[in-house]
Amino acid sequence: MNTGLENRTVLITGAANGIGRATALAFAREGARLALIDSDATQLAKTQAEIAAYGAEVWSVVADLSSAAGCSTGLEELLRQLPDGVDVLFNNVGQADPKPFMEITDEQWDRSFQITLMSAVRITRQLLPVLRKKEKAAIVMNASDLARQPEPAPADYGAMKAAMLSVTKSLARSEAPTIRVNAVAPGPIWSTFWSRPGGFADGLAAIHHLPPRQAVDHEMTLRQLPLERLGEPEEVANVVVFLASELASYITSSVWGVDGGSIRSIL
Repeated sequence: MNTGLENRTVLITGAANGIGRATALAFAREGARLALIDSDATQLAKTQAEIAAYGAEVWSVVADLSSAAGCSTGLEELLRQLPDGVDVLFNNVGQADPKPFMEITDEQWDRSFQITLMSAVRITRQLLPVLRKKEKAAIVMNASDLARQPEPAPADYGAMKAAMLSVTKSLARSEAPTIRVNAVAPGPIWSTFWSRPGGFADGLAAIHHLPPRQAVDHEMTLRQLPLERLGEPEEVANVVVFLASELASYITSSVWGVDGGSIRSIL
C-alpha cells in the first residue's frame, strides 16, 4: 500500500537510538526526508549515515531538549536547514529511572517533567505554526502503556506519559481538521532505553536483585504479558509510520498500543 510519505519531511526528537532511530529508518524506506534532533552526537551521526545510505535526504542537530532554551535553539537551528518546513512531527524523546516511589527525588520528578513531557510541549508549540501551513500534517506522540496501566515503578515516568495522552487529545481537537494528532503507547521494548547503563534493565535489576536481563524477564512474568517477550523498536516504528501516513487519514485523537497485550482494560 502507498503511504503517501514520499518527499514529506519528518522531524523526530530523540532520533539517535532505539525507537527514534528505528522510526527514522522506517520513514526513510518510505521515501520521506528526515530532520533529527538528539543530544548523543556520536550515535546521531551514525543514524544520519544509515538514513543517507537509503538515498533519503537527512538533516540533524545536536541539542539537549531538557530545557526551554535547548528546545528553542535546537529546533530553530534545524528549521533553518529545511527547505520546505515540516510535515510530520514525532515527539519521541523521554527518559526514566525505574526507582521505587520513595527513592524518586524532587530533582528526578522535575527531570522527568522537563524531558519526557515538556520537551514534547515545547517542540510542538514552536512547530505548530509551521505544521498549520501544511496539507495533511500529522503529529505522533510516543507515550507508554504505563500511561494507561501504571506499575509500581517508575511512577514519575508513568505520570508524565499520562499527561502526554491528555495533551494528545487536546491537540487533536484544537488542531483539527488541519493536523491529525495521535499517540503510540509502547509496552516494554528492548532498546537502549532498557539496555543502556542506568536504564530500565539496571533499575529493575536493583529492584528485583537479579542480573539485568533476568530482572527484565522476571518483570514480564509479573506483568503476565500475553506475548511473553519484549517488543522490538521496529515494531513501534511501523505503527508510527502508519499513523503519520495517508493510510490513517481518518484517525486522530487515538492511542495505539504496541505493548504485547499488556493493557487489560476494554477502554
